Amino acid sequence: MKLINDQLISFSLLLIAHFCVFITCQLYEYHFIKEEMSWDEARAYCRENYTDLAKVFDLTDMRRLQDSAQNQTEAWIGLYSEPGRDNRTWHWSLPGEEYTENKSCWGDGEPNDSEYPENCVMKSEKCVDVPYTHTYPFICYNDKLILIRENKTWEEALNYCRQKHHNLVSISNPEEQRWVQERAKNASTPFVWLGLRYSCTLGFWFWVNDNLLCYERWASGGKTEDCDMSAAMTTGGQHEWVSQRENETFNFICIKH
Repeated sequence: MKLINDQLISFSLLLIAHFCVFITCQLYEYHFIKEEMSWDEARAYCRENYTDLAKVFDLTDMRRLQDSAQNQTEAWIGLYSEPGRDNRTWHWSLPGEEYTENKSCWGDGEPNDSEYPENCVMKSEKCVDVPYTHTYPFICYNDKLILIRENKTWEEALNYCRQKHHNLVSISNPEEQRWVQERAKNASTPFVWLGLRYSCTLGFWFWVNDNLLCYERWASGGKTEDCDMSAAMTTGGQHEWVSQRENETFNFICIKH
């Protein structure tokens, strides 16, 4: 009997390891628009039909953008500069979204800060800055996340998300973690609920969307495995996960259909 149980456990772990490899980011989608427009026209189109012009965090996102662009060489994304040659600053199109300087996403010698107001065009997995009046195809994105700035218990938050949207958010890789923490920054509570709960009966953590816990971002000493515990993300600092009693009330993040 012990041999059979050991084999079952080994088989289960093999399935978990195999499954985790194939998890991909489902929190946002890129959409390539072939019609050529100026940057302002492209942003207006994206905001009317999707969420906004595309934003990226790193080269992984840049490669996803390139894949969505259907082999087109150039396309607007949602990075723009405020006028002022000597003290120019860059921002994402979506209000409240901070731009973190990332030289690896820029082409050699970019941004070159010419005398004209310039915004970002993606070119072969890199950004170049060009006058915003030029016309290019462009890439929009749909963000499936929504921050609910209401204070609810974990169970109330889960029911709210399932009734009005789809579910409490789940995180399966570092890419999804980055997108969720961008939403968490705008919360009005020190934590936001995630769709991660501890089962006393089974003795492990599980996501409410039935995904396995393949990726973890627990704060040091922040993981408590006990009954009536669920996970929340800190809204400041490193945006790590901490266990919280389910009767605590926080803002929360839903994922839309």
